Amino acid sequence: MTTITAVTVSDVRFPTSASADGSDAMNKDADYSAAYVELSTDDPDLSGYGFTFTIGRGNDLCVEAARQRALPLIGRDVDEVVGDLGGVYRELQSDSQMRWLGPEKGVVHLALAAVMNAVWDMAARRAGTPLWRLLAEMTPEQLVDVADMRYLSDALTREEAIALLEEMVPTREQRIAQLEASGYPCYTTSAGWLGYSDDKLRRLCQEAVDAGYKHIKLKVGGDLDDDIRRCSIAREVIGWDAALMIDANQVWDVPEAIEWVQRLAEFKPLWIEEPTSPDDVLGHAAVRAAVAPIGVATGEHGMNRVLFKQMFQAEAIDFCQLDSARLASINEILAVYLMAKKFDVPVCPHAGGVGLCELVQHLSVFDYVAVSGTLENRVTEFVDHLHEHFVDPCIVEDGAYRLPSQPGYSAQMYAASIEEFRYPDGAFWRASGVAGSRGPVLEGQR
Repeated sequence: MTTITAVTVSDVRFPTSASADGSDAMNKDADYSAAYVELSTDDPDLSGYGFTFTIGRGNDLCVEAARQRALPLIGRDVDEVVGDLGGVYRELQSDSQMRWLGPEKGVVHLALAAVMNAVWDMAARRAGTPLWRLLAEMTPEQLVDVADMRYLSDALTREEAIALLEEMVPTREQRIAQLEASGYPCYTTSAGWLGYSDDKLRRLCQEAVDAGYKHIKLKVGGDLDDDIRRCSIAREVIGWDAALMIDANQVWDVPEAIEWVQRLAEFKPLWIEEPTSPDDVLGHAAVRAAVAPIGVATGEHGMNRVLFKQMFQAEAIDFCQLDSARLASINEILAVYLMAKKFDVPVCPHAGGVGLCELVQHLSVFDYVAVSGTLENRVTEFVDHLHEHFVDPCIVEDGAYRLPSQPGYSAQMYAASIEEFRYPDGAFWRASGVAGSRGPVLEGQR
C-alpha cells in the first residue's frame, strides 16, 4: 500500500512587476505567484503537484489555507484517494468550518483548487498518463460522478450531462489524432501588456505574427486615447485577417464599458474581456446586448460553477474563460464545461499567470476530445512567461499547443526554482530585500 505521508506548501513569487509583465488597467504591479502544493508518499517515485495562482501579496494566505485543506489527506492510501476522486473532492469541500470562510469563493476556494490540482496530478502520474488522456479515457458516467453538479439541476441534470458526453465517445480517438497532427489553437497575450511601450508593443506583435499566431490580445482600459493608439499599432502590424481581442480586467462600470468598447469598435475586436465586475451577471448581459457583434468574454475571476450557470442562463457571455486555479480543480471545471456544451458557449480558458498554460492545455484538449467536439470559436490563452521553471513545460508551435505527453498535470516546478523564488527567504528575495513583492510599507506593518 502506498500512503500519502506529507504535504508541503510553498509561497513562490516571481518579480514580473519589474518588467511590467502581467500589467493591465486593474493590476499594475503583478508579481506572478503560486501557492505550490506537493503531496509526498512513501514511494519515492510518486508525488502529486498542484498550485493556485495569485499576483503577490496575500499568496501566504493561500499557502496556509492550502496546507489546512490538505491535512486530511495525510495517512491516506493513494489508491483509495485516486480511485474516488469525486468522493475526496466532496470530503475536502464539505469541511464546514473552512467552507464558512467562502463559501466556494476567495482564498479557501483557491486553496481547494491547489490541493485538488495536486490530487489529480497524482492520479494521472499513478496511471502513467497525461491528465488530458486520463480524463478522455473515463466513461461518461465516471466523468459525471466526479463533477460537482450541486446547485446546477435547474440548468443541467445528471442524465443530460451523461447524454452530452456519450455522443462524443465514438469519435474521441479521431479528434486525438487530429490534435496530435495540428495541436490546439492558442492566442498570445504576451505582446499586449498595458505597461509596455509602443515600440515594444509593435515589436512583440510582429514577433507573434512571425511565430504563426492568428489571435492576439491587448490590455485596455487605462486611457481611451492610449487604447486607440495601441489598437492602431496592433492592427497596422497584424493586419485585418488576424483576430484582435481586448481585455479591460474589470475596470469599468457598465455604461462606461459600453461607451468605451463602442469607441474601439473600429478595430473590430473579436471580444471584450472582463468589461465590468466579474460577479455582475446582468451587467455582462447589458454590455453584450449593446456592443454586439463584438463578443463578451469573462471567467478568470469566476468564483464558482454557480456564477457560470447564471452567466449561461442569462445569455451574458459569448466566450467562457474558466480558470484552472480559481475553480476548485477538475471536479468543478468539468461541471462548467458540461454546462457550456449545453448552452453552446465556447470555452477559451484563461492562462495569464505562472503555470496556468501548463494546466489549461490539458483542459482544452480534453474539451475538444470528449465534450465539445469542435474547435470552432475556440482558442486558448498563451503567455510566454516563466515556463522554464516547470519540469514538463507546455510547448507551443505555429500558434498551437502541442499535446502534453508526460504523466501528470504538468504542474511540477523545479526544486531549484522553488528555492530561488520562495518568499521571503529564497535566494532572489533575500538578495532583493523583498521590496519587489511587498510594495510600500504601510502604517501598522512595520
